[in-house]
Amino acid sequence: MGPRGIQLLAVLLALGLCAPAGAQKPSACQCSRIEASHRKNCGFPGISAAECFNTGCCFDSRVPNVPWCFHPLPKQELEQCVMEVAARKNCGYPGISPQECASRNCCFSDTIRNVPWCFFPILNQDCHY
Repeated sequence: MGPRGIQLLAVLLALGLCAPAGAQKPSACQCSRIEASHRKNCGFPGISAAECFNTGCCFDSRVPNVPWCFHPLPKQELEQCVMEVAARKNCGYPGISPQECASRNCCFSDTIRNVPWCFFPILNQDCHY
């Protein structure tokens, strides 16, 4: 790769437009359960659905004036646990362990501070994408 190719690669990396190694297409729940107004851009103008999915992002062009290629909700062990943080309903108490949370048949994720880490799953809601 010549100097010009290295410069282009550096620009793409700085802009976050290169796909991470091994990027996987997100699940339908990771994409469909995020409010359109909460979408965070993950692409560039004119990006195709295939290019977007190849970066591990969601693509939905049905809603105007919002990003069509956007970051998915965080992956969870169970699909019924995939939801926006604002949708979490507390199922535990501060400091609850993942085991105690699971014994209550609830979801556990401690990756975001100041939100319920043990929360009720979404029941009887299919993911359409």
